[in-house]
Amino acid sequence: MKVRLGIVVSEFNYEITYPMLELAKEHAEFLGAEIVKIVKVPGAFDIPLAVKKLLERDDIDGVVTLGAVIEGETEHDEIVMQHASRKIADLSLEYNKPVSLGISGPGESTVQALERVDYAKRAVESVVKMVKRLKEI
Repeated sequence: MKVRLGIVVSEFNYEITYPMLELAKEHAEFLGAEIVKIVKVPGAFDIPLAVKKLLERDDIDGVVTLGAVIEGETEHDEIVMQHASRKIADLSLEYNKPVSLGISGPGESTVQALERVDYAKRAVESVVKMVKRLKEI
């Protein structure tokens, strides 16, 4: 069974999210999954709308999200991450399709985010595993 994925990636902090995207593509191929569509959005806060559009498609089994929310001088990073992650979880339940939370942060520095780039592989793997396991139910 070939798992068909959508990927939504934030352009904000692209020096971090671009390598995440490249690793996600490599890992999807390694796992035998097909990436049907990649959508780039301005920032992590914008990810849920693109996720929703992908989940509406019949040719998408699950969606991988990729982003990095870096700590600033205010609590903005916490608000962005809380709202994005909550809406992503809600959409997964609404559409009965897995959506991974491949967004690092909040409260991380740029250096910490760069150290976590390989977490993108985990985001891909969780969607692929969930699609397969949900088919067994």
